[in-house]
Amino acid sequence: MTTGKRLAGLLLLTTALTIPGAAFAQDSAGSAVSPTQQDVERDELLDDEPEGQEEDFDDTDVSIPGGSIIVTGRINRNPERNSTQVVNVLSTEQIARTGEGDIAGALGRVTGLSVQGQGFVYVRGLGDRYSLALLNGLPLPSPQPLSRVVPLDIFPTNVVASSLVQKTYSANFPGEFGGGVINLTTRAVPDESFLEISAGISGNTETTYQRGLSYYGSDYDWFGFDDGTRDVPPALQTFFDSGIRMSDVPLDPQQNVNGAPFTQLDVAKQLGNPNLILVQQIGDVQPNWSAGLTAGTSLDVFGDGLLGIVATASVSNSWRTRDITSQSILADFTLDSDFRDVVTDNSVLVNALLGFGLEVGDHQFRWTNLFIRDTSKLARLSTGEDFQDDDSIVQQQTAWFERQLIDTQLVAELEFGDLGIDLRGGYARTDREAPYEYTFTYVRDNANGPLSDQFINVLDRQTGDASVVFSDLQEELYAGGIDVSYPVLEGLGVTVGYAYSDTERFSERREFLFNAPTSFPDGIGLLRPDLLLGDAIIDFFDIGLIESTQNDPAFTSALTVHAGYGKIEWEPVLGVLLDVGVRYEDAEQTVDPVEVFNTPLNSASSTALNNDYWLPAATITVEPMDNLQLRANASKTLARPQFRELIFQTYYDPETNRQFNGNPFLVDSRLTNFEVRGEYYFGGSDRISVAGFYKDIENPIEAFSSFSDNAQLTSFANAPSATLWGVEADAQYTFDLYNWGGFFESKALVVLGNYTYTNSEISVEAGDITRLFPGGDTAASNLFVDGVPLTGQSDHLVNFQMSLEDVDTLQQFTVLVNYASERVTSRGTSGLPDIVEDPGLTVDLVARQGFDLLGSEAELKLEARNIFNRRNEEYQTDGVNRAEINTYDRGTELAASLSFTF
Repeated sequence: MTTGKRLAGLLLLTTALTIPGAAFAQDSAGSAVSPTQQDVERDELLDDEPEGQEEDFDDTDVSIPGGSIIVTGRINRNPERNSTQVVNVLSTEQIARTGEGDIAGALGRVTGLSVQGQGFVYVRGLGDRYSLALLNGLPLPSPQPLSRVVPLDIFPTNVVASSLVQKTYSANFPGEFGGGVINLTTRAVPDESFLEISAGISGNTETTYQRGLSYYGSDYDWFGFDDGTRDVPPALQTFFDSGIRMSDVPLDPQQNVNGAPFTQLDVAKQLGNPNLILVQQIGDVQPNWSAGLTAGTSLDVFGDGLLGIVATASVSNSWRTRDITSQSILADFTLDSDFRDVVTDNSVLVNALLGFGLEVGDHQFRWTNLFIRDTSKLARLSTGEDFQDDDSIVQQQTAWFERQLIDTQLVAELEFGDLGIDLRGGYARTDREAPYEYTFTYVRDNANGPLSDQFINVLDRQTGDASVVFSDLQEELYAGGIDVSYPVLEGLGVTVGYAYSDTERFSERREFLFNAPTSFPDGIGLLRPDLLLGDAIIDFFDIGLIESTQNDPAFTSALTVHAGYGKIEWEPVLGVLLDVGVRYEDAEQTVDPVEVFNTPLNSASSTALNNDYWLPAATITVEPMDNLQLRANASKTLARPQFRELIFQTYYDPETNRQFNGNPFLVDSRLTNFEVRGEYYFGGSDRISVAGFYKDIENPIEAFSSFSDNAQLTSFANAPSATLWGVEADAQYTFDLYNWGGFFESKALVVLGNYTYTNSEISVEAGDITRLFPGGDTAASNLFVDGVPLTGQSDHLVNFQMSLEDVDTLQQFTVLVNYASERVTSRGTSGLPDIVEDPGLTVDLVARQGFDLLGSEAELKLEARNIFNRRNEEYQTDGVNRAEINTYDRGTELAASLSFTF
């Protein structure tokens, strides 16, 4: 066998390298059903596709638990067509066509999917809690306090070989499968050695070369790393280690009669670093930039073995300025407050991947290592009116948020004749650190006093305040499993498996308020923030500290799941395929306060959920005629509360500029799912499909919001029940332009479009209750209105792509259109209307051109995003009046990048 053929063979083998139970995949292209005469007959029928329409799908590398998505004896057909389930697969080329820089953006082009907030993908209008994200078939922890699902915007497209979205449940997947599962497969073994170098630059009309805000920070902020400036100061670390409450710490040396190792003044004076406090205006915000390096090779080993190595590393630095209108309302829909928030954040994304693939005889091994670090440096300046107190307010905030993911996975696929055994295991850790979140508030009372026309801050939490927050989150995940596959009869394959996952999270948030005595002069309150917290001011005026998070400063959370499943793939007659299985899951989920003080508080904000479930699933696929497939699916799944939704601890989200607090009384949601679908394939990747789906949800978890002191506070509660149903249509067709001649002789026009209509309703009846902490039972009608839609669900989702492509060389020009109708982001309370987001219509343009440069392949990519400058709109309305909650101009983004492959 030549090296080239062996490389190609290894690439095909690694397609299923992390697919548990895929020993048969090597004989039958990924099915537990061995190739039979029926497979041969089907192939003969399908070979009748129009000449030139057949498309090669060999390079689509998909790795999922419990078996490949390919179920017939052919390996060069569309994986979406061959699957026993309803799936969408984005290959490397399809991802590249979208031009997106992260995988969340690329997934936003898939039928029925929408992206909300910071990279959270909603499937058919169901929030991220109803979706499952896997990497190479294994779960991932989340660096986000508000989510157990990892945000997909931290995954650059250059580390992903394919993305699979499965919308119908099958027993080989974890039971937390409400809307669907998203499985990312990392880049595998290359078929030839290569080195790719890339660089890019971009700008936004609302940000680039416009005025913005920032603060100095540290010397290495531009690279996404702190140089030690933001380390916890010694006095504060001594306080943390002591177990003493801040209320028991003496204020100053005169009051330290018991010889305490530190005073409040000692701590306060180390919290006033001007480099982390002083907000400065940037005259011209610089353009965004990125750079990357990717390499791969394969080596002969062990005589008959082949070792593949893929490595990639990249860094990007981007700026964004938002001029936000933020208002709050009273029960009669009059304005309570009206603010203009100018926010500039500088985000740095650093990532690296190192993967090894090994083939020895009939056995394959894969070891994947991934590192992602996403850092955001934020400066915010707000001005506005508090109409209740007739005060004018200026508030500033500086913050630094670090999110980091380290993941390592090892998979062994062993093949012993017809028996396939897959072993897989992984360890992942995420960290989120947010040290020195400063907030300063200055107040002008607009009265008749000597300084009533000035903004002052006397640090009394009435006429101004200052606070600093240190928060830390660590989450570790151990996961493993074994899958065994065997063809018990011709056309009948059985797969059984066991999966284990153990997730542990530690979350700590410590907020300190600077507290001045009543004698603090108003004139000193005129000082800017860094001078206000100067050592001399703190010493002279005895400015102490209050820890507002003293009651519940830290929590531990854990989720342990043991699962076993069995499933069969049976083709009783030609053209009829059954995929039937059942999964059993036993889960223990806990949230407990951590006693960080010597004297315990005996907090009652704990959660202990111990549940086990039988989760059946069945899909039948029928081919009544050539190129037509009909599918029907029924299943039961569940959705567990996320850790942060259970933790009774306040958390600030800089993206939405609002605070969140958990509810320890939340319980699991249970779902019953049905779907029918028809698919017709014209040849190659050209197709049309129509589907209908229905979901019945018991105890869905919904977000609700209230307003206090001009701040929006969001919490969570179980609604009694809800239903969701809808239809979706998807079409793709390629028009050959050869007959046009001239320029178009080598061109093809690829048109893709999809539409999803979703309707959901919450059901609330008289006597229904929900539970809120700490009060307990409350009438569900206090929070939910019968008949309103679920949060996050748009009635209409539309995606359209039209790409003019050269069939001989790399040359593409793509128009991408996305539309999402209004959706509720949070329930209103106390009779107030819901908070609504209107994503609207966005249009993007992407052009790619390949060319030779000094004997090497090169690619130039040009992008124009949101060319009509669609705004971000989030608001409340009573049908006549409208209050803006989080509304700003997003701007149009222009980008150019260049890559070289050697």
